[in-house]
Amino acid sequence: MLAVYDGAEVLLKPVFGSLADRIGPRPVLLGGLLAFAVASSVFVIAGDPGAIWAARLAQGAAAAAFSPAAGAMIGRLSPRKGHGRAFDGYGAWKGLGYALGPVLGGVLITTSGYGLLFSVLALMAIIVLGWTVLAVPSVPPLPRPRQTVLDLARQLSAGSFLRPTLTLAGTTAALSVGVGFLPVIGAAHHYGPLATGAAVSVLAATAALVQPRAGRAADAGRITARTGMAAGLAIAAGGFTIAAVAPNLVGILVAAVAIGVGTGAATPLAFASLAGVTPPERMGQTMGAAEVGRELGDAGGPLLVGVIAAAVTLPLGLVGLAVLLAAIAAVVLLARSHQSTSRH
Repeated sequence: MLAVYDGAEVLLKPVFGSLADRIGPRPVLLGGLLAFAVASSVFVIAGDPGAIWAARLAQGAAAAAFSPAAGAMIGRLSPRKGHGRAFDGYGAWKGLGYALGPVLGGVLITTSGYGLLFSVLALMAIIVLGWTVLAVPSVPPLPRPRQTVLDLARQLSAGSFLRPTLTLAGTTAALSVGVGFLPVIGAAHHYGPLATGAAVSVLAATAALVQPRAGRAADAGRITARTGMAAGLAIAAGGFTIAAVAPNLVGILVAAVAIGVGTGAATPLAFASLAGVTPPERMGQTMGAAEVGRELGDAGGPLLVGVIAAAVTLPLGLVGLAVLLAAIAAVVLLARSHQSTSRH
């Protein structure tokens, strides 16, 4: 089910990002929320457990619409020197969703099955849709110069696009693995659901608290995006190393804090970096392409850890992810800078 949902997002986020540039991000955002609500409601009404695959596919396609549209809207509405502050809230809420969504979803399924889960998802989508209609301003599309395939290739291969996109892939992988595997390693050492659940809560809360501070520090010039992204990835790598070598309760909680600090510091800086180098008329295209990196990290991080854990041990799987995050941090910090998307 995860593969169906994530596959739809990977394929369609760039498409809907470009559509947001063509017709404006608000209609794409509203359409995605409406489609998500409909997909969730149809599953509840049908009452057929076999339809869950189709429902998840439809949800993934809908999420592929509203995610890049939201990022494009924030990039368009916020001043360039305020991108850090604008994206810190965006990243914090997305991070909370990544961290707590699977946990809360598991509680709902355990309580009353998939019907309750999809009912709650439909209701949430309808509430957000109504709030968006009332509170979110229209952002009209801008004239776009002609773009060739070569122009697009240059944009997507520029260091100023690849560095933040790699960072987003790394932070999302860290969040996904932290939420999924810190409880596993705790349970393997005989800690109960309360202790392992506390680790997930600490991770999510830390990331949410750090993001606003990181964004504002970047806007104030106290930290550069490149340094902040690299430092965040390195701190998260340290967190997984701690969890691997000290899998006691204190070690797991310290690891959760480190992962939360690292992902919380790097995520808003990556989004702000992307928005800062992208022409407003191409904001949706850039955000849609960068969101693919997040989805690959979301799927690839747990896959990497799981493969290594199956072949050797779970602690070595966590070390493997730590090495990968450290390598991304080195690339982000040391790779030669290239001019990104040209501004028109």
